[in-house]
Amino acid sequence: MTVQTHTLSNGFRIVTELMPSMKSASLGIWINAGGRHERADQNGIAHFLEHMAFKGTKRRSALQIAEEIEDVGGYINAYTSREMTAYYARVLEEDVDLGLDLIADILLNPVFDEREIEVERGVILQEIGQALDTPDDIVFDWLQEVAYPDQPMGRSILGPAERVRQFGRQDLTGFIGEHYGPGQMILAAAGKVDHDHLCREAERLFGHLDPVNINFQTEPAIFGGGERREHKRLEQVHFALALEGPDYRDPAIYTAQVYATALGGGMSSRLFQELRENRGLCYTIFAQAGAYADAGLTTIYAGTAADQIESLAHLTIDEMKKAADTLTEPEIARARAQMKAGMLMGLESPSNRAERLARMISIWGRVPTIDETVERIDGVTRTAVHDFAAHMAGQAGTALALYGPIETAPSLDSLRERFAA
Repeated sequence: MTVQTHTLSNGFRIVTELMPSMKSASLGIWINAGGRHERADQNGIAHFLEHMAFKGTKRRSALQIAEEIEDVGGYINAYTSREMTAYYARVLEEDVDLGLDLIADILLNPVFDEREIEVERGVILQEIGQALDTPDDIVFDWLQEVAYPDQPMGRSILGPAERVRQFGRQDLTGFIGEHYGPGQMILAAAGKVDHDHLCREAERLFGHLDPVNINFQTEPAIFGGGERREHKRLEQVHFALALEGPDYRDPAIYTAQVYATALGGGMSSRLFQELRENRGLCYTIFAQAGAYADAGLTTIYAGTAADQIESLAHLTIDEMKKAADTLTEPEIARARAQMKAGMLMGLESPSNRAERLARMISIWGRVPTIDETVERIDGVTRTAVHDFAAHMAGQAGTALALYGPIETAPSLDSLRERFAA
């Protein structure tokens, strides 16, 4: 498999990876414009814009977009994250040009019909309502909010309902004008793709775009910490704890991921074994390490009954403290193996490969080899994990979100005291 890159004169970047045995390809445009690039009065506009992607262009109606991709058995979609927005398609090898043309049309020729804006506004308001009715979803939005208070990084990607109700056509076109320049775009494709052909097509479709002078300065993410407690009559208390961690350019991110996997990344992990298997305190519990350009969070989530939340929270802290001294080499080796297997299995999918290509180009300006990534994972030592675990249990900033019947749930201050005891 071969990764190739090219940059057009206007800054538009192309990255491809040929997977010769495939009969299909995944391709898309990833744009360095997401939730954290919004001003406070724009919160939710990046996601609104993503929703409008398939609502019609100067060349195609919404129905024609759907019919053209499905006439060839393809699939097209989009998503918004805090740092990127992506528009992507999966097609057979003979339909790569169609997939790229559809994505280019969506990005370059939207009409933003007023009626369609109103229809999609209703859809997004329903999505916000659904999130509020999904405790193990909304609790992470609240955790992000208290981890990064009063900052773009802490705001919901969906935006508040009152803001979504006010967005209009000018808000959509304004955000495009501010952030959708060719220098912010990455065309990534993996599978049965011809790099040189895609470069020619990209030149034809995007080469005429003028670079955009980005006046917007991304506000740095500064961990604040704190807690949010939301009472509601539910069957369970939803518990989400965050600890400040490394960003994705920090070599320590691999240590953070090995630590999180050993602590709560699978059925053999410490939290799963002690809190679920031995104590029966929960059905779901996990830990994960996530990262952004300038920040990172190690998060722990569990759901439990109201009369067991105190025990669950205290035991979680106890297990984190124990990990700093007692994580064994076999546990760490198992975590490394889980990480490598998860990555390598995932990369059997052209869609996952295309997304990785775009992310790596955005982060590093190049695509590290798989061997390089495996080497970094294998390089995480037991000493490094112990040191990181000690930092998590003793010095890292903390944030807490709780949702449900929380009357007996411990406060963040009491958890901090337990860390220090």
